[in-house]
Amino acid sequence: MLKVTNVLLTVHDHDEALGFYRDQLGFAVTQDVSYEGMRWVTVTPPDQPDVHVVLETPQSWPDAPQSDRDAALDLLAKGLMSRLVFTTDDVDALHDKLSAAGAEITSEPVDQHYGVRDFGVRDPSGNQLRFNQPLASAPSWG
Repeated sequence: MLKVTNVLLTVHDHDEALGFYRDQLGFAVTQDVSYEGMRWVTVTPPDQPDVHVVLETPQSWPDAPQSDRDAALDLLAKGLMSRLVFTTDDVDALHDKLSAAGAEITSEPVDQHYGVRDFGVRDPSGNQLRFNQPLASAPSWG
């Protein structure tokens, strides 16, 4: 058996990230622990409690030189550090909810030729997120 349990997502601020992932997306906070100047924060999607998204800042990388931490923050601000793709059963309703909450929508919902309806969002740290819903007419890949 081999399962993914933790996905690390770089953010610039834990509390701002929690405001998005917990308050707007409805993730549950499963850990929020401070230790020796670092903070370990994990959240889980409501329908996948065994998948933990670790929200970490470059400042919590103990062995990285400050120049690397600064470079990571620069890449993060450009949306080049991390990407996540989510599946939902109602992409349009989620789009409307996030839009009403003030999320930065990067692309409006559209039917893609590869069989999903999806849209894009940037989280408060700049991470690129996609939310998709399989279309009934999805192509067969096999």
